[in-house]
Amino acid sequence: MGDIGNAVERLATIMQRLRAPGGCPWDREQDLKSLRPYLIEEAYEVLEEMDRVSEGGPWSPLAEELGDLLFQIVFHAQLASEQKQFDLSQVANAIADKLERRHPHVFGDGAANTSTQVLENWARLKAEERKKKNGHVGSVLDGVPKDAPGLQRAERLTEKASRIGFDWPDVSGVQEKLQEELGELEEAMASKDTAAMEHELGDVFFALANLARHLNIAPEDAMRAANRRFTTRFHVVEKGLEKQGVPFGEASLDQMNDLWDQAKAEEKASKAKG
Repeated sequence: MGDIGNAVERLATIMQRLRAPGGCPWDREQDLKSLRPYLIEEAYEVLEEMDRVSEGGPWSPLAEELGDLLFQIVFHAQLASEQKQFDLSQVANAIADKLERRHPHVFGDGAANTSTQVLENWARLKAEERKKKNGHVGSVLDGVPKDAPGLQRAERLTEKASRIGFDWPDVSGVQEKLQEELGELEEAMASKDTAAMEHELGDVFFALANLARHLNIAPEDAMRAANRRFTTRFHVVEKGLEKQGVPFGEASLDQMNDLWDQAKAEEKASKAKG
């Protein structure tokens, strides 16, 4: 293990140099607003490398992407430091204090023998913090970003609600709810009412996200994997059509379905070999 303290200090010093007079013109022009897309982009690139590692890929590219994401955090802390608001050490100490405070079963005399108990304690401790800060406990749903991807937000909302007991005791209840929502979607489709269809389709997605949570599957991860599979298979379809000499956009659905089935079969055979 390397010297973490010196490594982070070196990064912070480089960031200061980039922002200082005579530093990098581009870095000196940035502000909180201009950095927003880069923060999001770097976070998604980390997710992509995490997916590759989970599929057996190398870890080293993940280290590089985590470094890019860390740089964004250091960059934001530097902007705050220039405004005399806070610096990187305060960011690190704030999360360290929070982790110790919310893990009394590790750093104090609290008790938690299961992950469920940990989450229940976490919800209670967060409520106490909100009351101390704002004068009221607020909602257990506080803290779920409104701009998070829809499926991820649905998963987090239901998970947060479950911490105070608002949840089905087992997956069968979630399955029944999903079937109920699918039935209501069919009724809306029959009515051809666009607003009603959008409403019911949203409920179906929400129920699916809740089902994923009960299956211990992150719905956004499952969706990203499905998107990757579709992309890979469709590229096989496109290459197959090109090989057959089918003009662009003139393939029949049967031709494309045959190539799609071929792509799925090859994918299955490749997994079996692996």
